[in-house]
Amino acid sequence: MPFWSSKSKAKPYRIFFATDVHGSEPTFRKFLNAGKAYSVDALILGGDITGKMLVPILDLGAGNYRATLQSNSLTMTAEELPGFENKLGKLGFYSSVMDQGQYERCLQNAGEVEKIYLEKACQRLAAWLKLAEERLAGTPICCYVTGGNDDPQEVVNVLHREAKDRVIVCEEKLVQLNDDGHLLVSLGYSNPTPWRTPREISEDELARKIDSAFASVDDRSKVIFNMHVPPVDSTLDTCPMLDTSTDPPTVVTSGGEPVMFGAGSRSVTDAIERYQPLLSLHGHIHESRGVIKIGRTTAINPGSEYGEGILRGTIVNLEGDEVKSTQMTSG
Repeated sequence: MPFWSSKSKAKPYRIFFATDVHGSEPTFRKFLNAGKAYSVDALILGGDITGKMLVPILDLGAGNYRATLQSNSLTMTAEELPGFENKLGKLGFYSSVMDQGQYERCLQNAGEVEKIYLEKACQRLAAWLKLAEERLAGTPICCYVTGGNDDPQEVVNVLHREAKDRVIVCEEKLVQLNDDGHLLVSLGYSNPTPWRTPREISEDELARKIDSAFASVDDRSKVIFNMHVPPVDSTLDTCPMLDTSTDPPTVVTSGGEPVMFGAGSRSVTDAIERYQPLLSLHGHIHESRGVIKIGRTTAINPGSEYGEGILRGTIVNLEGDEVKSTQMTSG
């Protein structure tokens, strides 16, 4: 009688999850490279793909340019301009070179700034999706993408328009990941924030969307819940409290220290407790990196450090209805 079984053990299903890249060029490229680097079966990119700011660059003529970055006025030559634009891309910002007339129109008209911002955001995302399709072509890896609360609808529309074979837009869809029955349920909305971002909804509406997403799932033992906002008071959502009576909001302090609180969603907590998916993936609160258990559910927020060009992520190994291991990554 043999001391071991000759039956081969099933290979774990391996995913890499990252979120909140916020327009950062090197961070997104590192995310794409993670598929090969970590030998994963799937890449999952959580919400908040869009950068936060447009930096106008004034053409002064004679090969000279001026811009303001983080309250510092900078003058540069044509030779120095590409390096400056690359720096902005690392930070996740967009840039637009303009003449004096257009610059003055932007100063006087916020709508003009918003128009250029959306144009640049959509262009960068379209380029990213093209790059993803090229990099993943010929591999078994698919990239599953959802928007977040910071992503305007115009940007979400680009996802649907430009995704082809290897990039799968998964928001508010039930997606089967593999033959072993792992399912992905994704939502990118958030509960209200002090920043009044494009895709915030009430807790009641969030709860309805979550219930609708789970309605067609009979067996939740292999479900992966990809929800941008984390569960409230879970340690995955801890951040400084903000005073919304100021513009912009300012950090509330006590004894010279920031007052910390849970900014996540009660609806998400309720859903995880009720539906008990296998895995729950979150972002939104960049500083609350961690892995916790809520009942049988493993819940993860890998955090974000996109402004430094650093990719924070999580490798998760799944076997059937078990999370066999998780590993935080940073680089």
